[in-house]
Amino acid sequence: MQAKVLVTLRAGVLDPAGEAVADGLRQLGFDEVRSVRVGKVIEVELDDEIDASLAKERLGQMAGQLLANLVIEDYDIEFVESPPDKDAGPSGCA
Repeated sequence: MQAKVLVTLRAGVLDPAGEAVADGLRQLGFDEVRSVRVGKVIEVELDDEIDASLAKERLGQMAGQLLANLVIEDYDIEFVESPPDKDAGPSGCA
């Protein structure tokens, strides 16, 4: 079973990395960019035998104890249906 833990800064927390990315995008001519928030995606592969509700509970524990700083960050858990085909090439690239 594969899952993704998406970690983002809480609303109101300053994001210097996001500001730098937004500035860089504007300098490259992407004038429509108003703001950018930078986060992180942590991919976790779990034993296939684990129950989905237990997996979500355990991933929440992982996020709370190590993956996210709960003082300034929020997290969300997403489950991935199946791994991408390795022969399909990179995804998201044009």
